[in-house]
Amino acid sequence: MSAWRCGIDGCGTQTETVEKLIHHQTTQHTKHECQVCGTIVPDGYFAIRHAFEEHTRAEFVRAYDADSEAVRRREELKTQIEAEADLESVVAELDAVN
Repeated sequence: MSAWRCGIDGCGTQTETVEKLIHHQTTQHTKHECQVCGTIVPDGYFAIRHAFEEHTRAEFVRAYDADSEAVRRREELKTQIEAEADLESVVAELDAVN
């Protein structure tokens, strides 16, 4: 199993599982305000998921002054995380903490 590294603001924290990484990002980093709609979401995976499930790629590009490489990178991360993560257990654990 590969190590997962937090990429938020150069954090660099490594975890053994993607679930632990998502938990880290959600609990150890400040929330992110979506530049498209103003919704507050946890930074990291949940912010990426929000951006690409709630908004068009064009809205993301305009709001974040992003290029196609930035979109591609985030889409690849989202796909990779969703292929490996047990997201239901992550959400259940986070709900139990809150």
